[in-house]
Amino acid sequence: MVFELKERDAAGRICSFRTPHGTVMTPHLLPVFNPNKMMITPKEMQQRFGMQVLITNSYIIYKDPVLRTKAMEHGVHTLLDFSGPIMTDSGTFQNYVYGDVTVDPLDIVRFQRDIGSDIGTILDIFGTPGQTMTDAEASVNETVARAAHSVPEKGPMSLACPVQGSVYPHLREQCARRLSALAADFFPIGGVVPLMENQRYADLVRCILAAKRGLDPSKPVHLFGCGHPMIFPLAVALGCDFFDSSAYAKYANDGRMMFPWGTEKLDGLSELPCCCPICSTYTAKELHNLEAKEQIVQLALHNLYVSFAELKTIRAAIHGGWLWELVEQRAAVNPALMDALRVLREPAHLEWLEHVEPASRTTALFYTGPQTIYRPALYRYHQRLFSRYHPCCSTTVVFPEGTKPYSFFYAQQHRQIASQMHATCVVYSSLGPVPFELDEMYPLAQSVFPETVDGDTQHVAQHLMEQFLVGKTVISSGEIHTVPTEKPLRKTIDSDHQRISAVADMQFGYGASAALFTGPLRIIKSKKTGKIRNVLCNGQHVVSMRAEDGCFTLKLQGGQCLHTHLPSPLLRVVVADDAVPFIREGKSVFAKFVTDCDPALRPYDECLIVDTDDTLLGVGRTLLARDEMLAFRQGVAVKTRESIPS
Repeated sequence: MVFELKERDAAGRICSFRTPHGTVMTPHLLPVFNPNKMMITPKEMQQRFGMQVLITNSYIIYKDPVLRTKAMEHGVHTLLDFSGPIMTDSGTFQNYVYGDVTVDPLDIVRFQRDIGSDIGTILDIFGTPGQTMTDAEASVNETVARAAHSVPEKGPMSLACPVQGSVYPHLREQCARRLSALAADFFPIGGVVPLMENQRYADLVRCILAAKRGLDPSKPVHLFGCGHPMIFPLAVALGCDFFDSSAYAKYANDGRMMFPWGTEKLDGLSELPCCCPICSTYTAKELHNLEAKEQIVQLALHNLYVSFAELKTIRAAIHGGWLWELVEQRAAVNPALMDALRVLREPAHLEWLEHVEPASRTTALFYTGPQTIYRPALYRYHQRLFSRYHPCCSTTVVFPEGTKPYSFFYAQQHRQIASQMHATCVVYSSLGPVPFELDEMYPLAQSVFPETVDGDTQHVAQHLMEQFLVGKTVISSGEIHTVPTEKPLRKTIDSDHQRISAVADMQFGYGASAALFTGPLRIIKSKKTGKIRNVLCNGQHVVSMRAEDGCFTLKLQGGQCLHTHLPSPLLRVVVADDAVPFIREGKSVFAKFVTDCDPALRPYDECLIVDTDDTLLGVGRTLLARDEMLAFRQGVAVKTRESIPS
């Protein structure tokens, strides 16, 4: 099994998952196939939907003499007539529903191995939401014990070890850490079907996040039993890579149709609100009048079209950097999903989400409602504003929201203030305080908010503004004309220098500006826009300012300045000796060669590449967070931009 991260947004990721029977691009759906009841064949599903992987139940095959003999003689791929990757479940869910599974945990793992499953699953203990903590802990202990005994039996098969723990986050995280310490390959989050059936999505979110905190980030995560497209965007944004669905058939049997916003009964529809091939072929009345068996097949096909289309939308959102917008839009139609989003506001969850949140995007951050102000990107900005930004003066002039960038919109007033006094100019925006010198940085200039926002957002912005102004002398911009004109200032503050210093400290950490900009400066601006593009210090090109996000691209000379003045491990990605010659040639840093990394670095941050003796090798841009760099054995961790030849 090879699992490699290709692209990311939020905690969602597009990964390449290579198996002996083919490669799967995540996030992906595994339709459930019962060998005894296949209303749609795997081949048809592959042709219609581009299905790359499926799941079937090994216990059903195991207990049926005919199916068992055929699977043992010819393999599960021949049994299902499918050449792509196949995952097999072990019977855990059947035992939860019916309580009649009688098979030895090791025997069912060996059986899955022997029939050629690409991914087999241990017979874990299903943790129900109604369990006491004591019972849930016992279930976790038994699940981990079975996993430990099963791993040596897996052979060439990848082994899935489900994370259990009922609704107790600390048990989920503990179970995930214990399973990650084993040589397991694939991690389903189990025992969550009852939560989804009862729309307990807030509890579902807590279970997912607890598991993700404890899991090896280099392994696939599968949300067991999640087959409704309504949940896919949120689950992917929290880091789930795979889903399985028997719901497409179960809902069809009940005359129900899936949509991104929920489920509708065919009987209640006068018109089909969909343009999939099924809904484009039939009217609601024609679907209703079909013979029962054919109607079930057509509804199942519709459910699959909608499910696979939603995953395409999610992958497009990850590519485009608008996954959080999609999550919030989908959640807005379901109160239980809105409750789930509110869980993400809790500090522990925001902290975890922020550490995998990309440092910036090339697309704008769009407001969709009350949850937007709690996005990880905005949480990061607010945290850094109070820890990394240091105003040049205690006197603060507060401006109302205007057109972005604010410093251009208020340029005349800014010049007037600068001629009269030394003051920090800040806008009271819907995002909270925005100092003029930061107003081009992501996500400030790149956010799109309406003129009037909701009460929650107003309350957060007001609280942040009050916190920012504590201990400062505050002047409203409307009162400037009443401030007595003083004698001309002997020395005015250089607003360009102020901007590059503030951006450097916000981006690289407090003290970075002193390291980068000590000496004669030359600031080069765009002739077209008048915005800063390049900064030279002591005649050396140290940084360039990117037009798309207002952040710096670090040049080699700038990297040398930061390396000299900032102690290890700040901004460092440390590579093993074996990789040093390749880095010096300008090659990218592969994850398997990373030995350490500054915990404060985030995906797409600028970084210093050093060897184990802290010798600077080059500068580049991270693609992974620290824990990912140390866990992944495949793929690029840092894209090297400039290197120092040997």
